[in-house]
Amino acid sequence: MNTKQILLTTLLWLTALSGFAQQATPPVATSYSFSLQDCINYAYENQDSVKNAALDVKSAGYRVKETIGQGLPQINGSISFQDFLKPPVSVGPDFFSGGSVDPKARLIQFPFGPIKYTNNYTVSATQLLFSGTFIVGLQAVKVFKELSQRSLTRSKIETNVNVTKAYYQVLVSNEQIKLLDANIKQLKQQLDETTAQNKQGFVEKIDVDRLSVQYNNLVTNRDNAVRALTLNNQMLKFQMGMPIETELILKDKLENIDLNKNVAENTADTAFYRNRIEYSLLQTQIDLNKLDAKAKKAEFLPTLTANGGYQGVFQENQWRYLFDKFYTNNYIGFSLNVPIFSGGQRSNQLKQKLIEVEKAKNNLHNAVNGFKLQASSANVTYINGVHSLDNQTKSRELAQEVLRVSRIKYQQGVGSSIEVSQAQTALEQANNDYIQALYNVLVSKVDLDKAYGRIN
Repeated sequence: MNTKQILLTTLLWLTALSGFAQQATPPVATSYSFSLQDCINYAYENQDSVKNAALDVKSAGYRVKETIGQGLPQINGSISFQDFLKPPVSVGPDFFSGGSVDPKARLIQFPFGPIKYTNNYTVSATQLLFSGTFIVGLQAVKVFKELSQRSLTRSKIETNVNVTKAYYQVLVSNEQIKLLDANIKQLKQQLDETTAQNKQGFVEKIDVDRLSVQYNNLVTNRDNAVRALTLNNQMLKFQMGMPIETELILKDKLENIDLNKNVAENTADTAFYRNRIEYSLLQTQIDLNKLDAKAKKAEFLPTLTANGGYQGVFQENQWRYLFDKFYTNNYIGFSLNVPIFSGGQRSNQLKQKLIEVEKAKNNLHNAVNGFKLQASSANVTYINGVHSLDNQTKSRELAQEVLRVSRIKYQQGVGSSIEVSQAQTALEQANNDYIQALYNVLVSKVDLDKAYGRIN
């Protein structure tokens, strides 16, 4: 087989393998049709802040195991080898002269020197029998894990709020474009009719120009709204942790959102703040501060430890005899550490920790007042928003009716084009006010649910 045939065969094999791989690999979904709850669930799985909070919970679990491990046997082993290239000498008083030792006499070098080769094998173990700080530490890490789990809940709530607001923003942008489309269609029809009348000499050219200006402004506003819709859709995907280039279609409709003002006026539950995750986090922080103070108290208690070890050593001046004989020793024992006096350090540290507990309680008390104020403010804002939306809806309907009547009067010759132009401008402003009121009430509803701890 020549080189050309080999290359052709190789190319055919690569083509076949590529086709097989494409068939075996399922296509990646790049388009989603989601309800609000679908978006929230997606964010719980893909939003980086939620994922990091979940990792913190996992890390807290390992920290619990780490602390538990401090109460388990601690076993260590070591091996060492020494070859004294120039052994150090051993000196001391002269015990070999047979007489009494003169403490003022010069030291002599002993006739025996150090071992040239030494090979040590050591295994040691310790077991904590009693430690007050360890017992408190076990309690503290469990509370710390609870704190990380509540932090995960708070992260999910914040993600829920951000996704919901972004979702509503896209819905409102779609509604704005629908209103602009309706106005543009209506104004285009009027512009065409007025243009035809101008050609027949029934209306002046200025009337056509005035309508053309309004029509061009509406078209420009629509183009801006479409670009804003694209940006809002990308913002929603960002809040969800979804790739920006992915296509996302919203399934929910504005008319399906419950905007009942009675939701806000139901303030009978005066302990609603207990439902807020921030309240639970502050309570957990108080528990941690109490355990921290308890740990300082435990430092006044003694610590009892059991220990043991085994050691074996090979020693010889000749390498060939080094491993002929193994010298061993072992031991077991107990160690009791009793704190007696530390210059008042432990006592003052304990007092500082007790002060931290009181500060945490004060922070909780202040936060409760803040939660009540937030709920009251959110309640008023939502009620005002609902009323404002009702008024803007009626104003928009009224503006449409005024425009309709103005056009009829103009067509019948009893009205002016300026009157029609002013009515058209008033309708555009009413539509803008309606869109703004709609968005405000939707956002205030989310803030109200958050303030009362209704977002799970």
